[in-house]
Amino acid sequence: MSFLVALLGMAAVMAYGKHRPVGATLTWGEAIAAATFAFALMFWAYGVVPHQWLQWANNELRWTPSKKLFGPGNILKHQLPFLLDYEKIRDIVVVVIYGFFLTAHVAMWAMWQDRSKKAEAKKQRELAPSTYGRPLVKQGG
Repeated sequence: MSFLVALLGMAAVMAYGKHRPVGATLTWGEAIAAATFAFALMFWAYGVVPHQWLQWANNELRWTPSKKLFGPGNILKHQLPFLLDYEKIRDIVVVVIYGFFLTAHVAMWAMWQDRSKKAEAKKQRELAPSTYGRPLVKQGG
């Protein structure tokens, strides 16, 4: 559930970015609200989500060092030259969670910064209005 809350927060940022005009000024209140939301979303993604996964894996799934991973039907019991336990799998999942959110974080900042390029490309496609006042658009653009 915590992962879904993080995804919803990221979707809210993207939806807001599509509707916010490029270059619009911020009031102090808007800036404080945006900074608070950004901090809360990063706290949630980098703190709460991995913590909840670790708690679930430790307590409910009991993925501890004493629980060895041998695969279905113990097919890996004599195949691997090392012992693999569920704690290592749990930690790999945490690394994947951090990697996912870091990648999404960088991608969202890049998309937010590139909003102006999309607006400029749209302006370049538009021509002067027709004699009837309708905006004209280049064919194939």
